[in-house]
Amino acid sequence: MALLSNITTNSQIADLNKSDDLHTDIQIIDMFITVCCRSGHTIKSYRRALERFRAFVSFKSLHEVNWRDLEAYKLFLASQRVAQSERPLSPATISALVIPIRSLYKWGSDPNIALFKHNPTTRLKLPPITINSKQHYLTKKEVMQLLQALYKQGQRNYLIGLSLVLLGLRVSELTTMSKDDFYSDAAGASIWVSITGKGGKIREIKVPAQLKNMYLEYLAERQKNNGSRLFPISTRQVERIIQIAGSQGGIAKKLSPHWLRHTNATLALLNGATLQQVQESLGHSHINTTQRYLHTVDQLKKTATDFVEETLLEFIQTPNK
Repeated sequence: MALLSNITTNSQIADLNKSDDLHTDIQIIDMFITVCCRSGHTIKSYRRALERFRAFVSFKSLHEVNWRDLEAYKLFLASQRVAQSERPLSPATISALVIPIRSLYKWGSDPNIALFKHNPTTRLKLPPITINSKQHYLTKKEVMQLLQALYKQGQRNYLIGLSLVLLGLRVSELTTMSKDDFYSDAAGASIWVSITGKGGKIREIKVPAQLKNMYLEYLAERQKNNGSRLFPISTRQVERIIQIAGSQGGIAKKLSPHWLRHTNATLALLNGATLQQVQESLGHSHINTTQRYLHTVDQLKKTATDFVEETLLEFIQTPNK
């Protein structure tokens, strides 16, 4: 706490010495966070990351920061160790500390905002991040095993599993869903649900026909109970429900609710959905995030070796048993 207090005091003194600037660094950061950050978690993490960088450059004016400062900061972060484990910071952690800086300068150097004359981050590259979710999906058989186990647990748990895999929800989105989030389209033929995702962004997801009927039945039952939340349980409880069902269903993989979100994206792309459709359904801000699932889909589709085998199949002899 003392270190953070010193950082804040030093930064305020540094800002007061910059009377020639139209706005102080703290004012610029405050404006950026107010305009660009919505969730409390994002506000806290962005502010912490920006203060950490300012302390590294000894509270040099944001207007004077250059590409060399940024590259030096990246090298500094790469040399740091995680407390207790003594492992180096992961590429994902380094990226999380650098992205707020890049976002600040991109925002502030926009011609319509013009708080910075130039953007020193235009040539800044983030460290490559290993994609660990390539195989974090369930096969059709495993989905069947999981749903069968959930069905035995009861209507609520079965509907939780179906909601995760059919709608591709984050577990936090599932647990905050309300009865008031559902509505019919103009023709009255379909039901849609409004999902509040990361950063308070709202997206609309069409509820598949069979799931729609189950929701209607479940919502009718919920009318007897107080409260509007569809599943008034914690994210940890959902995790436990999925883990127990996976174990009961004989699935060896170490499941989490997020696996069902990966499964949703994988099955959608595999069966003809476009990247844009999946991006909108999952609520990804950037198409690059959705494109990661193509690695998995490409592995499941027919590959070059399959075409070669098909061509030479008549000449391939299998050993006699």
